[in-house]
Amino acid sequence: MTTPTHTLSPEALVESLNWRYATKKFDPSRKLDAATWQALEEALVLSPSSYGLQPWKFIVVQDPALRAKLREKAWGQSQVTDASHFVVFTHRTDLTEADVDRYLARIAEIRGVSLESLAGFGQMMVGNLVKGPKHATIADWTARQAYIALGKLMTSAATLGVDTTPMEGLDPAAFDRLLGLEGSGYTTAVACAVGYRAADDAYAALPKVRFATDELVVNL
Repeated sequence: MTTPTHTLSPEALVESLNWRYATKKFDPSRKLDAATWQALEEALVLSPSSYGLQPWKFIVVQDPALRAKLREKAWGQSQVTDASHFVVFTHRTDLTEADVDRYLARIAEIRGVSLESLAGFGQMMVGNLVKGPKHATIADWTARQAYIALGKLMTSAATLGVDTTPMEGLDPAAFDRLLGLEGSGYTTAVACAVGYRAADDAYAALPKVRFATDELVVNL
C-alpha cells in the first residue's frame, strides 16, 4: 500500500492534540455532518486489535429517550444527551474456537488465501486465547482492546476538529441492561461522547497539565 496522499504535518498533528480536551459541555444544537461521522465510524472499523481479532462492537446510540436513560446511569453527565453522537464500546466476555474460525474465514475471504494456509495462525490464537492461561482473564484482555479503539476515535476526531469525551463514569451493568447486551456475549467497557464544544465551556481554555517529556519518555 502506498503512502497516503493527504497527511498532516508534525506541527498540525501536535496542534490538533493540544486543541483536544475532555469536553465537559457540548453544544446540543451542533451536529456532525454525515461525511464527518462516516469518517469517524470508519476510523472505529479500522482500529487495530491484537491478532486483528476485533473482539468488540461499537454501539452508536442516537435515540433521545434511550440516551436519557443512559445518562441516568452515567451519574447524570450531560455529555451523554448533549453530544451529537454517543458511542458505547463493548467487548467480548469470552472467546472460543468458533470466534477464531470466523476470523480466519474473513481473512481468507478478504485476502484470497486458503484456510489451510492460515491453520498455524489459528492454532496460535487458540493456544493463547482459548486454551492457554490468558483465557482465565480473557474479558480483561478484550476490554483492553476496546480502549485501543477509543484512542483511535479520539485522535481521529481531533484531527477533524471534532470534540470528544471518554467516559468511564457509568454503570456497565445498567448500560448492558438498557442496550440489550445481557446474554449477548458482549459487555460495556467505556463510552465516548462526540460532537462540538459549547462556546461557554470554560475547560476549553485551560492549558493542558502534563509532566515534562523527559519524565514520561525514556529513550534507550
